[in-house]
Amino acid sequence: MASPWIVTHTDDVRDRARIASAHGSVVGTRMPATGVRRLVEESWQRSLQLKLDPDRLGTALEFDDDELREYRDAHPMSLVLPTIHSLLIRHTFDSGLIVAVGDEAGRLLWIDGDRSLRRKAEGMLFVEGADWSERAVGTSAPGTALALDHGIQIQGAEHFNRIVHPWSCTAVPVHDPGSGRVLGVIDITGGDDAVAPATLPLLEAAVAAVESELRIRRLDELSSRPRRSAPPRRPSVVAAEPLLAVLGSDTGRLASGGKAVELSMRHAEILTLLAWHPDGLSVDRLAGLVYEREGSVMTLRAEMVRLRKVLEVADEALVPLSRPYRLPRKLELDAHRVLAFLDRGAHRVALAAYSGALLPTSSAPGIVAIRAELSARLRDALLTDASVETLLSYARSDEAVYDAEVWRACLMMLPPKSPKRAAVVSRLERIESELGAVQQVATLTQPRRS
Repeated sequence: MASPWIVTHTDDVRDRARIASAHGSVVGTRMPATGVRRLVEESWQRSLQLKLDPDRLGTALEFDDDELREYRDAHPMSLVLPTIHSLLIRHTFDSGLIVAVGDEAGRLLWIDGDRSLRRKAEGMLFVEGADWSERAVGTSAPGTALALDHGIQIQGAEHFNRIVHPWSCTAVPVHDPGSGRVLGVIDITGGDDAVAPATLPLLEAAVAAVESELRIRRLDELSSRPRRSAPPRRPSVVAAEPLLAVLGSDTGRLASGGKAVELSMRHAEILTLLAWHPDGLSVDRLAGLVYEREGSVMTLRAEMVRLRKVLEVADEALVPLSRPYRLPRKLELDAHRVLAFLDRGAHRVALAAYSGALLPTSSAPGIVAIRAELSARLRDALLTDASVETLLSYARSDEAVYDAEVWRACLMMLPPKSPKRAAVVSRLERIESELGAVQQVATLTQPRRS
């Protein structure tokens, strides 16, 4: 069954005519119509009840320049703008799309992306500081997503206002990870690509990453506050799962229960292995995954005592159980999130979440295996399904900078007249030259047979 939130693409010409006809019946003559999604018709009815004019945009600028600057600086969404830029905005400059970030009331606070499209959007006052809630402009992706508290796509004539009919958009609300309240909305606006089948899942994955960033920042803020003495009380239940960050770092960072603590590499290795194997590991098996040498069971048991003491302070609910060793509650790894984004087809978000190899200098056999699996799954998914821009971003990473197969795949995907081809060809020539030199040195240094 098709999702009611996603635009269904069958015959575009017929779809547009059918939606325009339904719009004319419901909005123009107040007559019921078929052939339009129920949630769209219900939004039209709300817009009519508000006595909005379908031929005139009632939106207005809510702030002057100084007020907007001050309001944006204080808004929680300002904390995650770098994440939004990395995941979404930087990919839209030449793609015929723009990205807007609004507050919980539907007021647009930041707009960026394709420069030409931004200038065109100014003609319908889709600008920073404007109110794009349903009560101001009627049916639109940012306003209706906030009204329904759900991600949504709005195509062409599904907009209440006829001025907006040349446009399509996808929007998803952003929630506070602690309270669950709506903080704002992220919107992608443009032509048909703005409501492509992959756009809503991509935007939902980006919002999930944004909400994770907000949660980590909140935990950092709480852990940095000076503690006040207070009478002891029963620990409260923390709804959010604890998160262990082990990508791109030689130590672990555990965010749990309102605190964030740094873990040694050894403790991060053990927790990573237990999180990766939620059903538990025998003492012999865990010792084999942690230590390179055999007969390390006693060493492991001593390390587990030290780890338990650390977790009794950081999060007592994570103290491992024994026989077999296992965690009493789910511990999420940042590596798990990368895999989840890949499974959803959100390759760009997965790549942005992949901040580096897992515990890169660890030589623990179990960690080496997980690191290799994660790296291989990311590489295979990007080579198989990613867009050329995402694959180019991956090619420039430390992990793939000398991966000739990845660079050749980029070259094959780029249009023949793309100005980026020259840099890719140059990179391939450099890889072949440097690898050839290395092979030559290896040959010269091999012992000669008598």
